[in-house]
Amino acid sequence: MSQTTETITRPFQYDDLYLFIGGEWIAAGNRDASPVTNPATGEVIGRIPHATTQDLDRALDVAKSSFAIWSKIPAYGRAKILKRTADLIRERARHIERLMTTEEGKALHEAEYEIAAAADYFEWFAEQGKRAYGRVVPSRRPEVQQLVKRQPIGPVAAFTPWNFPGITPSRKLAAALAAGCPVIIKAAEECPATALAIARALDDAGLPKGVVQMVFGVPADISSYLIASPVIRKVTFTGSVPVGRLLASQAAQGVKPITLELGGHGPVLVFDDADLDEAATLGAANRFRGTGQVCISSTRFLIQRQSYERFAEKFVAATEALMVGDGLVPGTKVGPLANQRQLDKIDALVTDAVSRGARVLTGGKRIGSTGFFYSPTVLVDVPLEARVMREEPFGPIAILRPFDTLEDGLGEANRLPYALSAYAFTTNARTAVAVGDGLEAGMIGINHFNMINAELPFGGFKDSGYGSEGGEEGIEGYLTTKFISQV
Repeated sequence: MSQTTETITRPFQYDDLYLFIGGEWIAAGNRDASPVTNPATGEVIGRIPHATTQDLDRALDVAKSSFAIWSKIPAYGRAKILKRTADLIRERARHIERLMTTEEGKALHEAEYEIAAAADYFEWFAEQGKRAYGRVVPSRRPEVQQLVKRQPIGPVAAFTPWNFPGITPSRKLAAALAAGCPVIIKAAEECPATALAIARALDDAGLPKGVVQMVFGVPADISSYLIASPVIRKVTFTGSVPVGRLLASQAAQGVKPITLELGGHGPVLVFDDADLDEAATLGAANRFRGTGQVCISSTRFLIQRQSYERFAEKFVAATEALMVGDGLVPGTKVGPLANQRQLDKIDALVTDAVSRGARVLTGGKRIGSTGFFYSPTVLVDVPLEARVMREEPFGPIAILRPFDTLEDGLGEANRLPYALSAYAFTTNARTAVAVGDGLEAGMIGINHFNMINAELPFGGFKDSGYGSEGGEEGIEGYLTTKFISQV
């Protein structure tokens, strides 16, 4: 396997870290703080301050008062600020990309894509806010006028993970702000500088003070405190299924709507008529991008039996061609895992699978002793009772498994309670239609893996959550419907 664990001299300074409350950038002071680690080196590169209860109370008070201001600004005025934010993110992209790779670990070319996409979300929702239309409903009585209006739902509590520290905060912030809602966002403590850079762009774009506030701390403490507050009227969360269930139950206590984008275990159906070279090359690149720490990643490759051996050979070759190393080193395709927890989890999943009879075709081990590197791993002969066949393998593991008929393939693809993303490779139009209809997933890619664009809905169902982000659907969760009947 091509790999490098060399480090490079970074031509920039990692940003100072703050809380952002009431329009003020607040350093740690006497607050608790937690270390931020470069996953390629294990080096502590900063300390992120934790919000106190007093900080959260202030943020809630500011959110309540800022709602009265921001919701009254016309959609065209909000759009100007969001578009300026997009411009600033693009102007600062080179620096933000390096922040992301340094604190999260992903290869620089992936960070470049992510920051470009983050800017796109602000631009897209700037326009969608202008199209949050209501309607006039013809009345049965001529003297009655019937209006349906869409209005911002109120202050939002948003919670985002570490694997996409640019796109995920941007997707939530842009939609909520376009709708007229202020946001208190708890971004990931592992990757705070990327999210803070986005908040800085909003601030510099002229967003009124306090409309966006960013806090950090112990996730369970902050989420429970914010969700319980009567100030918060909407919750949005991206993360694991267990935490999503917990937050949904907390939101339900206040009868507050919640958007959940949770885990996945994306199946890929590869049929005998598919272009196996393309399916294998694209499949390996997709599976191991972000070091496999991608919720919509392809994880279970289900190959029609006649093509199974040939596909496996091609897939292993494509996997072994991927260079592993520090994301800032030119040519790197696969960076380190984000933290020690991830490294331990992936090692445990592989060990469990092998103990149950699985074979490792490539990878299956940690790389070096510096940083959190794990070799891209391909497993075959994995029994269904293995953990990795039931749990989301949020890391560099690909599973290959044969199937016989279309019905067999769909049965295995839909076996798990996840329904976020699924994929298929076929040159048969009828098969493409059948898998598009038959796969249980909120997002389905046929003959490609490109699923994330600002103009497209993003979300799943079953244990993968509910509600969509992105596309014209993305703003819906931040609007409430009011019917007015007037004589």
